[in-house]
Amino acid sequence: MTRAPLDRFALGRQLTRLANASPREMLAHAGQGAGGPLAKRIGLTGAPGAGKSTLCGRLAIHRATAAGGEPRRLGVLAVDPSSPKSGGAILGDRIRMDELQGASEIYIRSLGSRSTSDGLSDNLAEMLDLMDQHGFDEVLLETVGVGQAEYAARVQVDTLVLVLLPDSGDAVQAMKAGIMEMADLFVVNKCDLPGAQRMAADIQRIASLARRAPGDWQPPVVLASDRQPETLAAVSQAIDGHQAWLADAGRRQALLLARARYRLRRLLERRVDEVVRGL
Repeated sequence: MTRAPLDRFALGRQLTRLANASPREMLAHAGQGAGGPLAKRIGLTGAPGAGKSTLCGRLAIHRATAAGGEPRRLGVLAVDPSSPKSGGAILGDRIRMDELQGASEIYIRSLGSRSTSDGLSDNLAEMLDLMDQHGFDEVLLETVGVGQAEYAARVQVDTLVLVLLPDSGDAVQAMKAGIMEMADLFVVNKCDLPGAQRMAADIQRIASLARRAPGDWQPPVVLASDRQPETLAAVSQAIDGHQAWLADAGRRQALLLARARYRLRRLLERRVDEVVRGL
């Protein structure tokens, strides 16, 4: 069945309305899910400067055309840090994704983190639901890039990719007790730089120390570079592997429940903050 063309203007207006909605408005619509098929959600997180935006853009192009010739409708939501003083955001991720411009089935939107401190954005859960309503097959979510604080991304996506750089051992140590334990896939980006193989070996060693039940997913470590197209295919294949495991293991329902709990908790926190500020 042929689906309707993507209405970019309508989607853009609706995303803007959601981004600006107050906690009271969002609470009034709590419990109203997307309805219909759910897009696969792939999160990319990691320390600033790891190359998440470039990797996200290249991966979007690869995955939009990798389904046996059948194009995927793919969305990219990229979160940039908002200024605590002015509330504004540079929204520079779009600059590093120029290659996505003009792709009819790829939609990119930059978002400010606003009042959040967990690497995401206000009302992001509702925005992701909106992407489902517009018939997206997949959505790539790029977080701010603040290390351990991005644990919230774990429940918002199906597959969480942690992007690291060669010789970033100190960053790995800082994240060991946080996002390192939640990632489904480790990507050593810019692997043409010295130290990439050593970094991959260190990550594998750290990941092997995590306590996992029999049958649990074992996060692979993949080396990637925007200068080596074959490495993008390896990252994409690893993502598909985790998506297949998630479906076979029947864990998606538990993930959806965790998403609903996070959404409600976040809305209540914002509403309480709004009331306190009004005192």
